[in-house]
Formats: sequence, structure tokens, C-alpha cells
Amino acid sequence: MKQNRFKSEHKIFKKPGWKDYQARLKKSVLINRLSKRIIKYSSFLILTLISFYLISGKLGETAFNYSQKDYNRASKEQLSNRKLIDKNDVQSLLDNQVFVNLKDKSFDLVVDGHKLRVNTSLDPSLQNYLQKKIDKSTSRYVGIVAMEPSTGRILSMVSFDKTDPSNNPCIDSEFPAASIFKIVTAAAAIEKCGFNLNSKFSYNGGKYTLYKSQLKNKTNKYTNRITLKDSFAQSVNPVFGKIGEHHLGKNNLEEYALAFGFNRKINFEIPLSPSFISLSDDPYHWAEVACGFNHGTKMSALHGAVISSAILNQGRMIEPTIVDQIIDGKGHTIYRSHLVTMNQAITSESSDIVNRLMRASVRSGTCSKAFRGYRTDHILSKLNVGGKTGSMGTKKHDGRYDWFVGFAEEKEGSGKLVVSVIVTHEKYIGIRASQYARMAIKQYFRDYFAKNETDLEKASS
Repeated sequence: MKQNRFKSEHKIFKKPGWKDYQARLKKSVLINRLSKRIIKYSSFLILTLISFYLISGKLGETAFNYSQKDYNRASKEQLSNRKLIDKNDVQSLLDNQVFVNLKDKSFDLVVDGHKLRVNTSLDPSLQNYLQKKIDKSTSRYVGIVAMEPSTGRILSMVSFDKTDPSNNPCIDSEFPAASIFKIVTAAAAIEKCGFNLNSKFSYNGGKYTLYKSQLKNKTNKYTNRITLKDSFAQSVNPVFGKIGEHHLGKNNLEEYALAFGFNRKINFEIPLSPSFISLSDDPYHWAEVACGFNHGTKMSALHGAVISSAILNQGRMIEPTIVDQIIDGKGHTIYRSHLVTMNQAITSESSDIVNRLMRASVRSGTCSKAFRGYRTDHILSKLNVGGKTGSMGTKKHDGRYDWFVGFAEEKEGSGKLVVSVIVTHEKYIGIRASQYARMAIKQYFRDYFAKNETDLEKASS
């Protein structure tokens, strides 16, 4: 991989601490700046209009009869010259809790006496549908993120925290990544080692264990032989452990983890702690990290959606966004989201191979049970669906982490969606992460196809 993969800032961050005093101080400074800016540009706009009519000799009665067209033109000119606030400012301006299980696309907010209108990117139909599907009886945490991969716009962000209803597990970076990290390992192995879908590997013992003895290159009558495609689809730990220890090593694993957003700040309108990874100099630890067999590699559901989007974006990582626009009380736009590419994580050729690995998981791997019958389903049959599951017990052995990270794209069309789900089950296993993903994909594309049909009918009438 080329050394200039990173086209934007990518410092390694330590886990940030958010102190209340600092947050209040930053918010106060931002509000004062916004107030001065509004007064400044409002005054300038009034003076501009008065000057215009003085010069044209229309002051007096006609000064109050200027056309709305002239006013709108002047307002647009002032708006185009106004410096908008950025995502960091939005983090200070808005309360994180207002984004927990929103029901409406837009909402009003008063911040230190200033009224704001916040327009989100959420799809209300999908958002409300998923909120009703949350299984609260057997789950400790649920986080579901659905995102438009080409723009990074969050279409749904639904969460459940059994102990704290105000918390948002979708942006919690404390969940072990488990086998989701195999996406990163596979991408690194494809580019650094030249492996492809049909590359052959061997392993001894169980698929889901990782003993040191399983990492030895020994062959006997009990040895299993398997391709990279099937290893990924079936989530075979010893194969990915061997790739990490014998083929990639510490430096390559760190490089690709960074490329896919670990140990980096991901800019978002809500404060988001970086997903975390650390590698020691112990080769067995490289094997653990490479296959996700450890509690130390941590990530959020939101980050999972960003990783999956790179697979549909020819390897490009796109910044997520949930706020389309913020308008102040005078109708001025003070914030507007825009497309931001974080970096080129992998080449487009490599992303195509990972795409096919993830589709194999749905066809014949760990995702196949949840997506059973998709080939004949009237919605899913029109899509290419790919994914990766991950599962791991909690350290206290009182729950189980359950992941799905994946995508759906039209076979004949441009519709695309990425979905990332984390569920922490308690004593009993309820609705699994991959089942939530199937629900989200079906609901989104049901509406998507219906809208397209309506648009076609209007165009032909």
C-alpha cells in the first residue's frame, strides 16, 4: 500500500476525558461568537439595503416596498460570505441526549436563549420501525446504525441501554470488536500478502478456538484445508490467527487498523471516543488481534458502519454525519454538513475482494441463518447483501456481545445501505444482531423501491 494513503489528519489519540466545566466554557464561547456574528451580519445586511435604495433614489415610502426577490438575493449573498461552524462547534452546541432515539427528522432547540432548528439526516420511517423492534427483555445494550455509504449520512441510530435510558450505545467505543476485526485482517492480507478468495490455508482443531498449538504449521490426518473465502465466511480463528502471526505481524496490523479508523478521531456531530487497538511484541497477541479473539480491541457501532462503507466506496472511508443543517432564529444557516473523505483505506480492487468475502458470509457462513431464504425474498432477492458477524462473552461471563457489520446494494440500481449492530445479550439470547440487520435492510429498501415506483409513475403520467 502506498504511504500517502492518509490524505487527512490521522493522529493517534488517547481516550479523551470530557469534563463538564470545559464543555460549558466552550459552549459559552461559541454562543457569544454566534451572537456577535448574527448581530454583525444582520447590521451589515440592513446597511447594504439602505445604501442600495439611497443610491437609487428610492428612500422613503418605496424603501419599504422593495421586492422580496431583492431581499432574498441580498440574504443569499450575506449567507455565502458567512463562515459556518464546524462539527466540533456542533458538539459543544448540542446536548448529546437529544439524539437518543429521535422520532422526528427535525427538532427545535433553545441554547442559552438562542432558538435553533436542527435538521437531521434520519429516515423517520426506518428510525421508528427499528425503535419498535428493539428486544428489551433479554438485552442489556442494543445499538443499531444504518448509513448511506456514499455520503456518510446516518439514516437511523437506534439504541437501548437497560440501566441508563439517556445513554447511546451506538457511539459507545467500549465494545470488543471480536471477529469484526477480521475485515481489517483480510484487507491487509490481500494487499500485503497477495492472497485472494481461493488462497488455501490449513488448521488443526476447532474453528472458534485459538490455542498456541493451533498456530503451528503442522500437518497430520486431522488437518483441515480451507480457502480464504470460506475461512472468512465461517470465521475460522486459527486461519486468521496464523495470518496475523506468520504473514502480517505487528506493523502491518497496526497500519491497517489505523487505515480503517482505529486509534483515530472520527469527526462527528456527537462526541465519539476513538475505537482502540494495541499490539504487544508477542506473536501470539498478533494472532489474537488478527482474528478478534481478545477483549482489548474495542469499537463502536457507528465505527462499524464507517468500516463497512469503505467496502462499498472502493476503499474510501467517509466521515459520518447526522445533522444536515442548523438554522438560527433569524433563518440563517449556521451549520451545513458536507461530504468528507477521511482517507483511502485500501484500493478499489481490494475492496471488491472483501465485498465478495462478506457476501460469502451471508450465502454460506455465519450470517446465513439470519438471511435464510433471501434469494426468494421479494425485497432481498433484488440486493447483494454482505456482512460479518462477531461474538464474544463478557469478562464477567454474565452476557454475550453479538455483532453484525455489513451492507446491501441493488443488483440493478444505485441504492446502497450499510448497517452496523451491537447487542449485549443477558442470560437468554433474544433477537440477534444479524436479525436486526435483516430487518433494517428490508424496511429501508421496501420504502426505497416503493418511492422509485411512485416516481416512475409520476414521470410517465
